[in-house]
Amino acid sequence: MSGPFDTVVVVDWSAASAPSPARPSRDAIWIGAAGAGGETVGYYRTRAAAEAALRRFLAGEQAAGRRVLAGFDFALGYPAGFAARLTGQASARAVWAWMAAQITDGPDNRNDRFQVADAVNRRFGGAGPFWGRPASLALTALPATKAVDYAALGLPERRAVECRVPRAQPVWKLYTTGSVGSQVLMGLPLVHRLAQGAAVAVWPFDEPQKVASASVVLAEIYPSLLARVVALQDGIKDAAQVRLLSRALWRLAQAGQLDALFALPDAAAAEEGWILGAGHEAALLAALEQV
Repeated sequence: MSGPFDTVVVVDWSAASAPSPARPSRDAIWIGAAGAGGETVGYYRTRAAAEAALRRFLAGEQAAGRRVLAGFDFALGYPAGFAARLTGQASARAVWAWMAAQITDGPDNRNDRFQVADAVNRRFGGAGPFWGRPASLALTALPATKAVDYAALGLPERRAVECRVPRAQPVWKLYTTGSVGSQVLMGLPLVHRLAQGAAVAVWPFDEPQKVASASVVLAEIYPSLLARVVALQDGIKDAAQVRLLSRALWRLAQAGQLDALFALPDAAAAEEGWILGAGHEAALLAALEQV
């Protein structure tokens, strides 16, 4: 279903509110790519710089006639029911467009993600679903700690794929250790913009035929699927995981073994999205063992 890929790109995103250090550091933006010409890993201090570099790379690959799989390490959808209540449409794309229109993200990484999350919570009656913020921000509808009753709110706390991959954090958590929600808020506008490009498909939200034929396919990935191997690497973890995951996916692509990863085991994925490779950790690890 996926069709062959010539190049794989893995993007480790960041929701930082200021430029990352000039010296390559953890918890910043790292982009790894693997292809017939070898592997590259790049470090970016701002989202604007990373997006510009990614656009140049994708355009170059398309111009050269190479097909690209681009993976992003943040959720591309929210738990079922959120999209319809926020936008009136049970569509992840509607949420991307809404976030792109509401979130301000400056060239120096300054952004208003917590204020936008507070506004979303107000639309839901002020009781969630988002939580987590710096204590210095007085946002009354956005609790600093988890104080959300998801059953009462009528929304799942986790997406179906996060139930299959329990170590993945819920998308509602925006702050403190392990949070991923801020990366989602700051990443969805990027996906919205990239998805407007010619011959770009987003898995699993587009029809299988489009995914199979598009010159660029965007997907959600989770580098921690390779945590056991990443932990053995020297240097910065972020750099290691984008390098290893892009390598594993590229090797599976060359071996014609990606179709299994594109199979969807849960109907909720049509709205919520899915992690490419979830449930296929053994195949990813085996690909890394190839000489």
